[in-house]
Amino acid sequence: MSGRRIAVVLFNLGGPDDAASVRPFLFNLFNDPAIIGLPGFARTPLAKLISSRREKSAQANYAMMDAGGGSPLKAETKKQMAALDARLAAVLPGDAVKSFIAMRYWHPLTDETASDVAAFVPDEVVLLPLYPQFSTTTTQSSLKAWKSAYSGPGRSRTVCCYPRAAGWIEAQAEGVRAKLMEAERDHPGRPMRVLFSAHGIPEKLVAKGDPYQEQIEGTVAAVAETIGLTDWTLCYQSRVGPLKWLGPSTPDTIRQAAADGVGVVVTPIAFVSEHIETLVELDIEYGELAHEAGLHPYLRAPAVGVAEPFIEALAGAVVDALGRTGSAPYGPGCQARHKACPFQAEAA
Repeated sequence: MSGRRIAVVLFNLGGPDDAASVRPFLFNLFNDPAIIGLPGFARTPLAKLISSRREKSAQANYAMMDAGGGSPLKAETKKQMAALDARLAAVLPGDAVKSFIAMRYWHPLTDETASDVAAFVPDEVVLLPLYPQFSTTTTQSSLKAWKSAYSGPGRSRTVCCYPRAAGWIEAQAEGVRAKLMEAERDHPGRPMRVLFSAHGIPEKLVAKGDPYQEQIEGTVAAVAETIGLTDWTLCYQSRVGPLKWLGPSTPDTIRQAAADGVGVVVTPIAFVSEHIETLVELDIEYGELAHEAGLHPYLRAPAVGVAEPFIEALAGAVVDALGRTGSAPYGPGCQARHKACPFQAEAA
């Protein structure tokens, strides 16, 4: 079938545009029940308190990046959107395909994007999170917000995850290979370890049926096998709060690598674009930790961005989804039963 109007909605968390928007961005983040699971009457004042207390330190962190005091995430996502549209125009030449960005915590927010998609008057809508691995804290939160906001036309379907999609895995592998070659060139004979660093979540979410940990492990195993790695570790970054989070932590694995006398290549295995967790946390904070621990070299593979295999994977996910409705993974999804998996819930 051709001649269709197809809207592709790309979900991401978003980031502040400048220093002035840091505080409202943080408020939106912490006021999400997927992040702080309290009733609204308790969560909202707590979100106001947290965003107020963290504003200055967060502004200082955002100022470290060359993004006008804000996050480069929106600009990075726009590049991915443009690359995806170009690819889809080539593979679906008879259709009018347009991608839209829906950010969870800062503009363009979900309700704004919902209005734009409705004005496009699509025949088909593909919901495509820029989170390769499904989590209640990311994909589920974005999809819930979309369901509440969108009442326009079009037959919808969701790509719930793509943790082992071939193009996603190859794009990750390409970045790691390049850094390993750099290490061999500049530090010949130096043993190297690859640290796959993913954003952490509390262990209690996994215990409640969140598939994130299993899907992260699936991504890491696929990348390690593709490259033929023999020395690698999965670790988790960005822990906040008193709860027990998935581990080991990235700082601990950096210290362990220093103790073992190896260099490291760190790769952001759950992020598809550069933002504060890569440019500040991995590059600056953990880079300083590595230096203090005497670890060298400390190299970081880039986020996949607009790498051709990744954009091809996104396009493949869209084309695959057009043949169905409901939620489904692109490529292998969950390998076990998970209460939060939308594909399994719909299939039950």
